[in-house]
Amino acid sequence: MIQADLARATRLLDHMQITNRAPRHVGRLVGHDGGMLEVTGFSRPIGAGARIRAADGTSVRAEVVGFRGSRAVLVPLDQDAPLENGARVEPDSAANMVQVGEGLIGRVIDAMGQPLDRKGPVLANGQWPLAGVRGNVLDRGRVLERFDLGVRAVNALLTAGRGQRIAIMAGSGVGKSVLMGQMIAGAEADVIVTGLIGERGREVSDFLETKIGGALMNKSVVVAVPADHPPVLRLRAAARATAIAEYFRARGKQVLLLIDSLTRCAHAQREIGLSLGEPPAMKGYPPSALSLIPRLVERAGVDSRSGGSITAIYTVLADGDDTDDPIVDTARAIVDGHIVLSRHLSEQSIFPAIDVGRSLSRVMADIVDDEHLRAAANYRRLWAAYEENRDLILMGAYRPGNDPTIDEAVERRQQLLNFLRQSSKSTLDANSSAAALIAEFGT
Repeated sequence: MIQADLARATRLLDHMQITNRAPRHVGRLVGHDGGMLEVTGFSRPIGAGARIRAADGTSVRAEVVGFRGSRAVLVPLDQDAPLENGARVEPDSAANMVQVGEGLIGRVIDAMGQPLDRKGPVLANGQWPLAGVRGNVLDRGRVLERFDLGVRAVNALLTAGRGQRIAIMAGSGVGKSVLMGQMIAGAEADVIVTGLIGERGREVSDFLETKIGGALMNKSVVVAVPADHPPVLRLRAAARATAIAEYFRARGKQVLLLIDSLTRCAHAQREIGLSLGEPPAMKGYPPSALSLIPRLVERAGVDSRSGGSITAIYTVLADGDDTDDPIVDTARAIVDGHIVLSRHLSEQSIFPAIDVGRSLSRVMADIVDDEHLRAAANYRRLWAAYEENRDLILMGAYRPGNDPTIDEAVERRQQLLNFLRQSSKSTLDANSSAAALIAEFGT
């Protein structure tokens, strides 16, 4: 299977190289507007790469993002380049292929595949399309095997499966990155691919030192693009991380893919879309920003041909703690499960601050036994009973004895919260998590 995919990728690259030599694709820069470049005579599709001859003789990379009449609209990938009117624009076929291979393991690279870790060049000679290899939808296997994420509340109440796509949704400062770090430490994966998209520069270094330091780095690949980089580079970083994960999946590996964050990818596409004149739709997001999410998320999953899988975790920032934000809504509709973090719980120093009632794993029923399901349902029953009557209970308006379920929920409230609590530096395996849930809340 992997040979067929690589052969298809090679044919695509050969086609690009042939068309790269065609003189009809050489264009001229004729305009610059708000970071967008207009080029005449450059008949290349959206997403194609280009090289522009700068005034100082260097070559500036760019990407086609749209069209205005007969002119192609490009976004430069290199900042502050001295571009002048009439500059020569040539196709860049290599821009649409990703360098892949075992040599990527243990490396930190940028959106263009260049090393950031000062360990010398990346010795990986494979090629994979940046946009992925389009395949038959029936080659996508079902999620039937449990995937251990090392977090008791997730393993027990929101059990993940191998090949599942999960969204972690929360406002800023509620603990998304900390929970993601716990999952990395406890995950049973052959390869871990992390895309740090639009993060603060300080957070990239912090992630490398505290989340994947030591032995974990020996099976990790990190693609990092800070917040001050152009939006097209942020999009390329997410696509590159996903393409690397696809390559290892095609080799039969069990891959854990983490994208932090999906919201910043949508923000990057929003910047590009609005610059191209797209009409803002829901809360200022143009249609292209919302359509980006399913295109990216659908690339993860189980490959029934190779036996490999990509279990993907995407963080989603709920602006102003609004869980009805268009990005949150779109992500929730396409993923196979979502974990909602509560600011109310984090303010009580309960970490991970998982709002169990609003979180869900859509594959849990297929991968755990009936005893586990009954215990999880009992926990949710007590959680929901307390949350629905919280105001009455706190005001003293509820009189004990009126409802046995509410009475039990009030009595066991601390037990429910204590089950969620877990140190950020500890991991608990799936079997221990399930056993603890059954022992405490089994019926």
